[in-house]
Amino acid sequence: MANIYEKLQKMRLALSEEGIKGSGKNTYSNYNYVSLEDIIPKIIKLMSDNKVSSFTSFTNDMATLTLVDCEKPDATIAFTSPMSTAKLKTCHEVQNLGAVQTYL
Repeated sequence: MANIYEKLQKMRLALSEEGIKGSGKNTYSNYNYVSLEDIIPKIIKLMSDNKVSSFTSFTNDMATLTLVDCEKPDATIAFTSPMSTAKLKTCHEVQNLGAVQTYL
């Protein structure tokens, strides 16, 4: 049975081999980008196939993504990032919070 680090590496390799093309378009700066819709379904499938789950948590200072090995729930990997703020034009406070969480 693979450990959580082997599972993570297997998922990273499989995702890199997907050849994902960004469907998002920034017409102002004229570039394409990868949107959540481009990658999340693929990541969910890879995680299911490899028996890995994840959850995200936020504090005032830190955002954390935790991967959990479903076959050995004590085996986890945590990825952290400092929290930030967003001030998107014409957006209210909750939309800005959502932007921060999505970008993190």
